Amino acid sequence: MKMWSGRFRQPLDREFEKWQRSFPYDRRLLPFELAASQAHGRALERAGVLTQAELAAIVGGLDAIGQNAESNPEFLDDPEAEDVHHFVEKQLAILIGDTGYKLHTGRSRNEQIATDLRLFVRAGIDTLRNLLGGWIEAFLIRAERAGSAAMPAYTHLQPAEPVLIAHWLLSYVEMFLRDADRLADCRKRVNLCPLGSGAVAGATLTLNRQVMSVELGFDGPTANSIDATADRDFAVEFVNGLSQLALHLSRWAEEMILFSTPAYGFVELPEAYSTGSSAMPQKKNPDLLELVRGKAARVVGCATTLQTLVKGLPLAYNKDLQETQEPLFDAADTMINILPLVTGFMQIVEFNEAKMNQAAGSGFMNAWAAAAYLVDRGVPSRLAHETIGKAVQLATERGCDLQKLALADLQALHPSFDAAFHSRLGLPEVLALHDVAGGTAPRHVKRALQNARERAASLRAHEQLATG
Repeated sequence: MKMWSGRFRQPLDREFEKWQRSFPYDRRLLPFELAASQAHGRALERAGVLTQAELAAIVGGLDAIGQNAESNPEFLDDPEAEDVHHFVEKQLAILIGDTGYKLHTGRSRNEQIATDLRLFVRAGIDTLRNLLGGWIEAFLIRAERAGSAAMPAYTHLQPAEPVLIAHWLLSYVEMFLRDADRLADCRKRVNLCPLGSGAVAGATLTLNRQVMSVELGFDGPTANSIDATADRDFAVEFVNGLSQLALHLSRWAEEMILFSTPAYGFVELPEAYSTGSSAMPQKKNPDLLELVRGKAARVVGCATTLQTLVKGLPLAYNKDLQETQEPLFDAADTMINILPLVTGFMQIVEFNEAKMNQAAGSGFMNAWAAAAYLVDRGVPSRLAHETIGKAVQLATERGCDLQKLALADLQALHPSFDAAFHSRLGLPEVLALHDVAGGTAPRHVKRALQNARERAASLRAHEQLATG
């Protein structure tokens, strides 16, 4: 029996009926549907709609449905269930008889799906933040191991200035900590309970919405029944957050791919996360990294799908909203599956620190430090920049570094050069020159590492508390 069949005299077209069903994918919401249904059942008992015996039967039936689904996956292979709500009502009636139909008193599938999806997103956020804690920890461990080793930093893909390897790694830590914060901020808006909103105007019974919210771990009930049943901005916001996380992962993957090429030679790809070529025996391909980069497009596509779906919908509920579920599920699954893999990669990938350190001391990456030397001697910044540019040109013509230019040649470019110039161009001196909070001077990187570790520890502790 359909949940809405009383008004109709003709059966649905069989192909349309199969086509419009959401149960093949929304059945994954079953745990959330069961939890929300139990909260609604208890609210009905408090309102005098159910007796204690009826509530006990309903709760027992819902528990049995959950246990059957866990123990026997084929239990969910129901070709007749229209959606997860219909499935639960149908199974409940089979288990406890007509009393099962009382559970739908005073509620609508519109509020049910809005509640289930909020519970799904909330659980996804908690899982992802915990996984991000492990991912960030992998970076922190590698940053601590790197010590005083340096590498080139690039702008426009051209060597720019030397930085500590730890400083480079901490740049990613900052990105992913922000991603975790974005998810936590999204969770605040997700964590409101639509139960009691009815189809559009609110429940037809005086239900205690606050108690239902507390029972399900929500911060409180939603404020407006139309908004609660009609909007999916919480899903859009969540997937937008996932798309930003995916973009950060994609940038990391791209850089690791570049650094693993012979032209750089900074990274040795771990065999556990690489594959070979079917034609060229010498190849070791960065398949994990390339797929991470490709999955970013998939998640961004899910975000675009959600935005496009809701952009022109009038209030309140429309069947179009059913189409928000698959991109939501897909984006969450994609990111939850990626994070353990990239964490494993990051834990075992090898950095050629000797080559990175050597590259950090070549290629005129001390040019800005050279200009700063002249500025310290009162030369205007723009003139110092121009002078060092000429010095670089001269060194290029002679096939040497700035440190190899004779003092007489330098003084011919500007009289402010003296014998102390060459001692300012060594790698340790250039690194130490960036002596500002957020810079790559070793003492600031040490502080930044400690600060990041404290923030990451706070993230993991919060998630352990939330899931414990």
